[in-house]
Amino acid sequence: MRYKGLDLNLLHALDVLLEERNVSRAADRLGLSQSALSAALSRMRDFFGDELLMLEGRRMHPTAFAEQLASQLRVALAGIDTLLLTSRNFTPETAERTFRVIASDYIVTAILSRLAERFTVTAPGIRLNYIALDEAALDRLMQGDMDIMIAPREYLSPALPVEELYKERFVVAGWSENPLFRRTITTEDILASGHISVEIGSRRSSTFADYHMRLLFGERRIEATVSSFAVVPWMLRGTNRLTLMHERLARVLATELPLAFAPLPFEFPEMQEMVQYHRTKSGDAGVRWLIEQIRVAAEGASFS
Repeated sequence: MRYKGLDLNLLHALDVLLEERNVSRAADRLGLSQSALSAALSRMRDFFGDELLMLEGRRMHPTAFAEQLASQLRVALAGIDTLLLTSRNFTPETAERTFRVIASDYIVTAILSRLAERFTVTAPGIRLNYIALDEAALDRLMQGDMDIMIAPREYLSPALPVEELYKERFVVAGWSENPLFRRTITTEDILASGHISVEIGSRRSSTFADYHMRLLFGERRIEATVSSFAVVPWMLRGTNRLTLMHERLARVLATELPLAFAPLPFEFPEMQEMVQYHRTKSGDAGVRWLIEQIRVAAEGASFS
């Protein structure tokens, strides 16, 4: 397809080149020969009147113009992708599509794993590509690279559409042999125990639970810090340490691991789990369908 003298397939090739910065890897992703991709790059250089990518050593580096072009290119391609996807009815039973979802491993374990299992029967052509929630996640969403991001309200951008998925409660969790779980756990028990903490991303951002615990009680005795919610039970095993855990996650993990959990003995805010997406996805029937499927899965994993 040509638009104003440019083959739109070249824009996709340029996007992949800017991401990979290597002709060989980009050609593999695009299913092209290196010579064909080099010829495509030459055509784009002629069209834009700029070198776009320059070879230094074994790596290609974008020009200033190409860096400026990159974010606009991603948004434009996302818009074209949405246009093509929404120009026909979305039928999950027969659709062939990969959804790119930014989410923490808590969401993947407690909620999205249910969808992956269900889709093998109800929507066998649907694939879910999970990307970890970190500092770069919001930028990727704003560039249109991702379909949706799932995160607490406090971590989202006011510049993009957002809606609530569900509310999450927290419990106190520990090793199943921890004697505290043989009786009613008190606030004093929790504050006197060592804790496992979770910090997200390279900047080690606090989680919703740890942030609100500090507001309520100040600093606890943190004996270990991990970067994954799913790793926490292994750090509790064989110890008397405690942690605050999402109730849905605790219910799932307790069926497979030696994990015990109990209600918190004090008032603690519920977490609003939200979904956010780029404006170009607002009319995407597939994205709407996925969001509703996540809501159903969250309801199925809700408190009994």
